[in-house]
Amino acid sequence: MEFKTKYITPDIKLSCYEGKPYKTELAFKHHMLIWFISGETKIVQADTSYLFKSGDIFLIPRNQLASIINYPKDGLPHKSVVMHLTTTRLRDFYAGLNIKPAGMPIQKIRTFNGHPLLDSCLVSLIPYFDVQETFPEKIASLKITEAISILREIDKDVDDILANFEEPGRIDLADFMEKNFMFNMPLEKFSYLTGRSLTTFKRDFHQAFNMTPRRWLTRKRLESAHYQLVEKNKKPVDVYHEAGFENLSHFSYAFKKHFGYTPTEIKHAQKDKTL
Repeated sequence: MEFKTKYITPDIKLSCYEGKPYKTELAFKHHMLIWFISGETKIVQADTSYLFKSGDIFLIPRNQLASIINYPKDGLPHKSVVMHLTTTRLRDFYAGLNIKPAGMPIQKIRTFNGHPLLDSCLVSLIPYFDVQETFPEKIASLKITEAISILREIDKDVDDILANFEEPGRIDLADFMEKNFMFNMPLEKFSYLTGRSLTTFKRDFHQAFNMTPRRWLTRKRLESAHYQLVEKNKKPVDVYHEAGFENLSHFSYAFKKHFGYTPTEIKHAQKDKTL
């Protein structure tokens, strides 16, 4: 896989790669405004999924756990323009405005396909990636300010997201983990997103599940994979990523250790149980 990234500034980049589908799991530190030039991207969250194609424009709110799978398509590379809307820049933008977000917003991905103002704003960035000298920060700042202003014009609720600078608050840990166990994140990220220190997270986790986070996560992911293999008749190669495992060999090893048989032996094992 060949991956190339060109930066106008640290907050504006053009990413391009060719090869097999590429998957990553993350929770963005900043809001991300993304415009697809070619290729496809599938984004899977706890309760929904999205498929974005050439020409699509969307905003991913910060601190949202997601699996992102990027695909080259139709002989073209996966290519996109990405703009980071950082908390620092947004604070500066909203400093002179009397905006009060209406509580914690629903942090869903927002799409803005086919809007001429936003299209032209992002398309206008393309020539700048060919500039060899250092790109002036003033111009970069103007382009990001332009994008924010257009978002506010076409989406009257976007201030509730962009002008909200609160860190994740304390939420129900058990409910959050039941919905997000498949994301292969460090425990520090899970603790942050549930509004806890790592020490408090581990303590509350044990109270909720009566076992350590790592042991529970492994068991939960294996049980989910088992369900997909038996009830949905999926193949191991199509399941291990969805269940939160990094590679097929580790998944197969952990699966056999837990259930006593490998994922490929599951049909025979289920048949033996019915005899």
